Amino acid sequence: MSATTRVTSSVKKDAQKAAYNPMMETLTRIGYGARGLIYITMGLLALKVAFGKGGALATPQGAIAAIGKSPAGFILLWVILVGIIAYALWGVVRAVLDPLHKGHDAKGLVARFGFLVSAFSYAILALPTYGYIRGISQSSNGAQTQKLLTSIMKMPWGRWVIGILGLVVLAGGLYQIYLGYKAGFDRQFQIYALTPKELKLATDVGRFGTAARGVVFALVGGLITLGAYRANPSQPVGIDTALATLLHQPYGVWLLGVVALGLIAFGLYSMLSALWFRLKR
Repeated sequence: MSATTRVTSSVKKDAQKAAYNPMMETLTRIGYGARGLIYITMGLLALKVAFGKGGALATPQGAIAAIGKSPAGFILLWVILVGIIAYALWGVVRAVLDPLHKGHDAKGLVARFGFLVSAFSYAILALPTYGYIRGISQSSNGAQTQKLLTSIMKMPWGRWVIGILGLVVLAGGLYQIYLGYKAGFDRQFQIYALTPKELKLATDVGRFGTAARGVVFALVGGLITLGAYRANPSQPVGIDTALATLLHQPYGVWLLGVVALGLIAFGLYSMLSALWFRLKR
């Protein structure tokens, strides 16, 4: 074995040890808990709008801002900050070290790329969350996204890039709906660690939540694609806009209510993952 091979092998072993470290598992649990709190808040805010009780539909950043205004907001913001950083780190670990054993075939590589995208989407929430802790007003994540899409669309072939991005997000959302229907979503715990009742509860909640989140993502992807097709960089594309789109459909109140309950279910599933998470060795 050459020196380079030995060094590479040693690095891989050290990386795997880091991935399975008890501290990593603890941080990942906090990450799932923070994700759960964000989705439950988004769902509750949407449910409030659906029932005509006022309030506003929210993106993840908007949900974090709302959490910060609660009586225990300052403490919760710190928990969320640690959690989203931990969850972003876990996304990188899942993508690079593959502790979930997705493999190197096409399906596995797509899944691992998705973990990287997820890591990035949560990492960008860290700065505004810290801003809320410091009491600094933050521009919405939707406004930042809109600005980025506008800049890209002005470039040569920019509309095509945005259009393809929208189709990818749309496909990802439809795939999540399929996974929810088929109970094929990725459980973040070992089955042997749960009782049959716990497993059924987690599966049912996870299926409903995954499908509901898929609906929202599919709508976001559709809005991005529509903006590219119409060459309209001002087309709103956030999660709040996707929920508002549901609300303005026939029977929109019911549609929004069901999806809001689904987002809450996904948040509860994340909380269950925080309780029952086990690294798959």
